Amino acid sequence: MPIAADMAARFPADTFANLHRVDKMWQNLRQGQIFRREMVVSGDEFLKTIDFEIAIAGGTLGIILAAALQQRGFKVAVIERGELKGRAQEWNISRAELAVLVEMELLSEAELANSIGSEYNPARISFPNTPDIWVRDVLNIGVDPVYLLATLKAKFLECGGKLLEFTSCDRVTIHPNGVAVSLGEAELTSKLFIDAMGHFSPLAAQARGDVKPEGICLVVGSCAMGFEQNETGDIFASITPIQNQCQYFWEAFPARDGRTTYLFTYLDAHPDRFSLEFLFDEYLRLLPTYQNVELAQLNFHRCLFGCFPSYRDSPLKTPWARVLLIGDSSGSQSPVSFGGFGSMIRHLSRLTSGIEMSIQADALSNRDLQLLQPYQPNIAVTWMFQRAMSVGIEQKVDPDRINNLLAAVFQSMQYLGDDVLQPFLQDVVQFLALSRTLFQTSISNPLAVIPVVPHVGIITLLDWLINYINLGAYTGLYPIGKLLAPLIAQLPRSKQYYYRQLLQAWKYGSGIS
Repeated sequence: MPIAADMAARFPADTFANLHRVDKMWQNLRQGQIFRREMVVSGDEFLKTIDFEIAIAGGTLGIILAAALQQRGFKVAVIERGELKGRAQEWNISRAELAVLVEMELLSEAELANSIGSEYNPARISFPNTPDIWVRDVLNIGVDPVYLLATLKAKFLECGGKLLEFTSCDRVTIHPNGVAVSLGEAELTSKLFIDAMGHFSPLAAQARGDVKPEGICLVVGSCAMGFEQNETGDIFASITPIQNQCQYFWEAFPARDGRTTYLFTYLDAHPDRFSLEFLFDEYLRLLPTYQNVELAQLNFHRCLFGCFPSYRDSPLKTPWARVLLIGDSSGSQSPVSFGGFGSMIRHLSRLTSGIEMSIQADALSNRDLQLLQPYQPNIAVTWMFQRAMSVGIEQKVDPDRINNLLAAVFQSMQYLGDDVLQPFLQDVVQFLALSRTLFQTSISNPLAVIPVVPHVGIITLLDWLINYINLGAYTGLYPIGKLLAPLIAQLPRSKQYYYRQLLQAWKYGSGIS
């Protein structure tokens, strides 16, 4: 009998319903059976009235942006198909990244402190047969989503925002002067519609068409009590060689109500890939070895499952006027990450100011809005990393290849210092740090680097080289562009919008904080 089925009575009641729901999504991706419908349509007539300036569908992360925009004086509506509330599982992030919530006056210092459910130090990076690497202040803050979203929701409403809970977004009709959003028997209108509905957004599915995701990150895990050691965390750990045509990785974080552990892996969406249920059994099989604990000791509070698709054509550029896709809907996160909260926080200031300028300048065509989700070479270069950490369904490789490569890379980054290592661990890739790491790894451990070329293939390598060159170009262009900022301020609003978004693309696309 599978381990999970044998332990069913020890898991929360909704565990297998959640597992089968996410597993069905994963099965559909493998089989190319992605449900698509014509969610966005065009209307020729002008709308007689515009209810809101901005409507945002998807409240879990959308409320963060909505609160920021409402605070700036815009009339914003948030549409959420259920109750807008945070989940019990904490979101891990670094304290420095959270500062933007105070800087943008969305939270006070006291409220930010109250939103932190747990904090720990240090965190470990671990691979077999190499010394562990320890870092501080990276993903060491566990944010309480229940408190954070409740606080932002209250502030959004206090500022006059409109929240429509238990409301489904059925259709978006684009008119010459606005957008009509069908909500069952009701309707609201706005100047701009923002899709924050996540990876499986129906708008994103319509925009991408029949394109299958090039990468998948599968995640299973739990939060449980009973671990003897719960003072430190793991950001990136491996305890096994390649098996089942993939490399298993682990994360672990102390939490308020126990210890959270994840098993994750990078795959393609080949039809013969294993199920999420199989991976959950692998998690339970290996967890005692990973954490030096017996399953019988653990009291499971939550079991966690995720399937995160990623596409090379990301961030997804809107094909429609007056419609903007953000966060996981647009695929704006790195293909090697599986958390949308960190990406939303990193881009919150940029998106808020960009949307503000686009509405003020009436820059709402699809080409105008595409400037808010620009090509980012610092994300594009990570596609080769994702490919280097995955194995084709029929690919024959040395079982230790991925572990050997990653151990060599991380040892090089540790040698080069925290200014190289820490940004990378927070999904921020910078040209100089990447160049130094590649050079150091090639010199110190060439035998780990050479197999990368046949492993990823020439096409992937050439694609990476183009993005790497662009990363260097963006790094050089941003400081030059900053010198022109006083001149840009003298331009008409429409021109200001264009040049400021170009400058932001250079900044964020080069990983400059």
